[in-house]
Amino acid sequence: MKLKKKHIIIITTILIILMGSKLQVTDSTKRTKKTFQSKQEKLDKIYSNKKLGSFVQEGKTYFRLFAPTAEKVSLLTFEQPEQIESKEFEMTKDENGVWDATLDGELYGLFYGYKVCHPGTPCIEDIVCIDPYAKAVTTFNTYYNPRRSIVVKEEDYDWEDDEWLKTDWRDLIIYEMHIRDMTAHPSSGVNERGTYKGLVEKGKTGGIDYIKNLGVNAIELLPSQEFANIEIPFKDSLNGKFNHWNPYERNHWGYMTAAFFSPESYYSENVNKLEWNKWSGKDAQAVTDFKDMVKVFHKEGISVIMDVVYNHISEYEIGNLKEIDKEYYFRLESDGDFIAQSGCGNDFRTEAPMARRMIVESVLYWMKEYHVDGFRFDLGKLIDWETLELVIHEAKKINPYVIFVCEPWGGGYDPAGFSVRGWGSWNDQIRNGIKGENPFDGHGWIFGKWYGNNNLNRLKSYVNGTLVKDKFGLFQKPEHSVNYLESHDGYTLGDFIRLGLADVEKDQVIENVDELIKLTPTQLKLNKLAALFLFTSRGLTMIHSGQEFARTKVVTNAEDVEDTHKGMIDHNSYEKDNETNFINYLHAEINKELLDYYKGLIELRKTYKAFRKAEYDDVTFMYLKNKPFTLQYVVKYDTENFRVICNANPKSSLKINLEDGEWDVLVDEKNAGTSPIKSVSGTIIIPPSAGMILKKK
Repeated sequence: MKLKKKHIIIITTILIILMGSKLQVTDSTKRTKKTFQSKQEKLDKIYSNKKLGSFVQEGKTYFRLFAPTAEKVSLLTFEQPEQIESKEFEMTKDENGVWDATLDGELYGLFYGYKVCHPGTPCIEDIVCIDPYAKAVTTFNTYYNPRRSIVVKEEDYDWEDDEWLKTDWRDLIIYEMHIRDMTAHPSSGVNERGTYKGLVEKGKTGGIDYIKNLGVNAIELLPSQEFANIEIPFKDSLNGKFNHWNPYERNHWGYMTAAFFSPESYYSENVNKLEWNKWSGKDAQAVTDFKDMVKVFHKEGISVIMDVVYNHISEYEIGNLKEIDKEYYFRLESDGDFIAQSGCGNDFRTEAPMARRMIVESVLYWMKEYHVDGFRFDLGKLIDWETLELVIHEAKKINPYVIFVCEPWGGGYDPAGFSVRGWGSWNDQIRNGIKGENPFDGHGWIFGKWYGNNNLNRLKSYVNGTLVKDKFGLFQKPEHSVNYLESHDGYTLGDFIRLGLADVEKDQVIENVDELIKLTPTQLKLNKLAALFLFTSRGLTMIHSGQEFARTKVVTNAEDVEDTHKGMIDHNSYEKDNETNFINYLHAEINKELLDYYKGLIELRKTYKAFRKAEYDDVTFMYLKNKPFTLQYVVKYDTENFRVICNANPKSSLKINLEDGEWDVLVDEKNAGTSPIKSVSGTIIIPPSAGMILKKK
């Protein structure tokens, strides 16, 4: 796909526009409650009568846009998004940088945008900026991602008395998943594959019934705010970047947000593939579909957490905050270039009061309008502390149980800083300590090795929640530690183990994926041992979709693209809207023994509070002399009394003497659950690379 001459002219002009002065950004220290409340009160006083976005009141439709450095802004309206010609209405600016326009009538369904002109730069007629507060948008599917905002009527939805699921963070078992991937594969049996509706179809192999039967009590959705689905042309340039990395020209995972208040419209369209050069989301159906999805999950007792990207916006598209007010909304270098600590070309200036306000109002909107139970902030450290403090403070006023977790990196690394502010963070220490940092020369404990500075004391710390009272600890409370071994990023745990054992070579072409997925006895043992440790550690537990059956991500041969990695195991599948990412439920059946093991561990954790709520002093570790890579401890909570034994030595068995009576075996190297497998006393043997959980009779 080549750029036309007129497009190059437009892009060149835009590059002239996208210039500004450097913003000196410093990491703010922790603000007192009084400080940030007083600042917010000041902000509220200034803007309390200035609701932003489009809305209908008393027979009129209002449009408001914050663009403080603009010299002229016009409202553009369209009867259909395909229209090139629009009706144009001049907007007026108040003393605080808010532009207003009012039209007669309740104009629900109207398509609109803004033309924004800045001093000293040409005002390009072709660029239509979307409303940053748009509650729905429609997008023309091409690499420019041109969009139109839609005036939406929201208050008519029947929630049927639905409300947030108020879950203790320590009780959460989170299933990280991609909305489309869960039902797009034919094996899901779903009618509307890859959609919000398909995800909650009942009586199907895939989707909500599968998630419910697994036993998790929360789902974490990869980005589902409207995002840029399409990247720049392969082996071509756009905005000074040459695409040499993405032959698919797609962004599948969604970490390129375009509209912070709008649900992704692609997931409302029952199509096999994204349809290029067509308008998506014209009917704003995603607004209702997303609410329907949340309501169904809530009826099953499953919380909904959104993965949100407030650290940058869509990198390549034209007609967004970059054109509305680059100098206000973005961190810039001295020459006007975007600062790019996110790696995505345009880091958001979250410390700017109105940018901060937009983030806070977006979070509160998804809570109120969509009944979302929590949020996972992508690259959280790129967001300033004051904003992070304010957003959790305001959200807890609405729902004291609201879930806030993040990646504690991006522009630094500070999980301890998030913890003192009441946030949870992904715990990369337990991830790297248990499985390793990489499968080639960075093996962890399950392989019978220590990665980095890991040792037995570090394992003990992970069991107790990786608390700051332990050396290298991170968290004030166990519930701030999001314990995980696999996420959308990197190799799946199943593939990590396959590669780590050298059963598959790096860049080996896989001839038969169904043969690869079938676990060898050793692969199965390591998967089980990792899961046993994960589900018995204090904190929030998170697994990634397919982890429970050792999912593999082999690059499919089905796509007609120039991908030199076809047939190889993928570790960064962000651009693949295909079977590389789709959940194959036939593979879940092939590895049913591991799937059942996960189900049993989930049931165990949900049934017994000891693995969720035991205090630091409730855990007693027992030293095993000359037994490297072994762990044994007793955990007592209320009337519950458990012994957990893990033997990660890959070559030798472990003999344990039970001096204190008879125990029921709930978990061994074969099975896991809450029903006793057998009773034991005296001497027991733990095989290599295996574990056991005993309950005192």
